[in-house]
Amino acid sequence: MPDFIGRDPESNSVECPAVFVSPETGDFYFRGKTVTDPAVLTEMSQHVGRAEDESDVWLPARMAPVIREALEGYERGRIGPGQHSFWEILDHTHTSLIRFEMRDSYDETEEGFAEWKATGDISTYDWGEHLDRMRAAAARGVRIRRVRVISEPVSDYIRWEHACTSLNVEAGEDIRWLPRTKAADPDAARRGLLGLRPPGRAVELSARRRHQPASLHLQLRPPDHPRHHRGIRDRLAAGNTARGV
Repeated sequence: MPDFIGRDPESNSVECPAVFVSPETGDFYFRGKTVTDPAVLTEMSQHVGRAEDESDVWLPARMAPVIREALEGYERGRIGPGQHSFWEILDHTHTSLIRFEMRDSYDETEEGFAEWKATGDISTYDWGEHLDRMRAAAARGVRIRRVRVISEPVSDYIRWEHACTSLNVEAGEDIRWLPRTKAADPDAARRGLLGLRPPGRAVELSARRRHQPASLHLQLRPPDHPRHHRGIRDRLAAGNTARGV
């Protein structure tokens, strides 16, 4: 996959001109505005023809330093401002990763979920590379935490997730369960999170105080409330926490 070198430094959009390089071959990839000016296209074609599978793109002159860096050497592992996959984020994480989940169900057509509902067996769920990649991240020192905000009474899907949680924990994740009724109140949230006992009865776990502050980034409001996020994060991090297994 190509390495990201840089983007238009003056663009405020995630959709903007950018430069990439293949680390295996050294080939260059340019993303820019498609050239549509007939006069420019004609002049360019006077010097070299354009095949049907080729296209002409425009990049602003201010991107010259980015192009030069692609030619002369660049810092590996950069990530641009666009939408990144979870695994891409995890691969570039060095210290701590938080996953925050608010839905009471995801893909209920999952074969493993249907088998658990029918027999209680969790072994048919296909984890893919999830557990191995989590173990690898934990082995290099990444602290992986997941917060699940749940409704009560809990859904069958949440009960299934809880049944599978021991494997998440074994792979290095720290799983927390937070009742939705407490999610809007950071003081209530920090006093105790929930663990689930079959057949789904919710019980409060005893909480323990951590002496070192955590970095719990909870999106309890839309992304246009950054101050609210930081306040809740800091108050939860300073309070009690519990681990659901």
